[in-house]
Amino acid sequence: MHKRSKSLEPYRKMEEHDGRGNNGATSCDDLATGKAPSLAAAAQCSTVSVYLAKINAVPRLVTAVWNKNLINQSFTISIDRPDDDDGPVTHKVELKPWPFWSKKGAKALDVGGDRVDMFWDLRSAKFAASSSPEPAGGYYVALVSNEEVVLLLGDCKKDAYKRTKSRPSLEDAVLMCRRESVFGRRSFAARARLDPRRSKEHEIVVESSLAAGSRDPEMWITVDGFVLVHVKNLQWKFRGNETVLVDEAPVQVIWDVHDWLFAGPGSQAAFVFKPGAPPEVQEDSGGNGIQGEGTDFCFFLQAWRTE
Repeated sequence: MHKRSKSLEPYRKMEEHDGRGNNGATSCDDLATGKAPSLAAAAQCSTVSVYLAKINAVPRLVTAVWNKNLINQSFTISIDRPDDDDGPVTHKVELKPWPFWSKKGAKALDVGGDRVDMFWDLRSAKFAASSSPEPAGGYYVALVSNEEVVLLLGDCKKDAYKRTKSRPSLEDAVLMCRRESVFGRRSFAARARLDPRRSKEHEIVVESSLAAGSRDPEMWITVDGFVLVHVKNLQWKFRGNETVLVDEAPVQVIWDVHDWLFAGPGSQAAFVFKPGAPPEVQEDSGGNGIQGEGTDFCFFLQAWRTE
């Protein structure tokens, strides 16, 4: 398990959803007002989460993708097979805006000869006012293997266990990495866990003065309303990193906003939030102090600038 967690495979799983319609972004303002988006019409807001779950006693990567564009919304579950040449086993649920779309359902999947049952119920799902396509609560998506719930998304856990008639897995699925794609003019917001061992989510907001035509552009990164990173002279510091404290635990913040500055509207910036202190700090402190426990988990924020 530990060896697998060091692999780059979870990050490759997220890269598989880059471009080609799965990873674009649709403006929060455009969605609210019905205006035509500045980017391609097929662009979407999306979240991609990669988990490591025990399926029939074998660790497998499971990818959950939520997508939303101007006319449609969907979620997709993909499970790695033992032989990567076969590609993952995938089931997509279209959340179409009419009465008979499948807000509740079940699907049996064959994963390398092992049966995995997928259950979902989004009849009472609550979606945040932001552009995130992932429900904020009132739902569940469950994967069952050998009468164990090996992966459970959402907050309706009791309903999930009752419906699946299955017990919780002895080993909880581990969130390996997550990416959210959003876009806007000067402000970009997302909610994310910065400690994969805890369910607490943090409000992350990135703001810049680029849209105002400032001669000396600046950038602010806030977490839960507190400004933790303030970059002045952004035209010279368009790439960088800082280690900040969130709930008294260190988090590395890495940014690359080069294209915002030099490619103009329609470009993207990348932000990475990685729990734990940089390796050199952990080594210098002898593994003690404020750095906390290291982790392979990362949260990626992909921010598309519309103008």
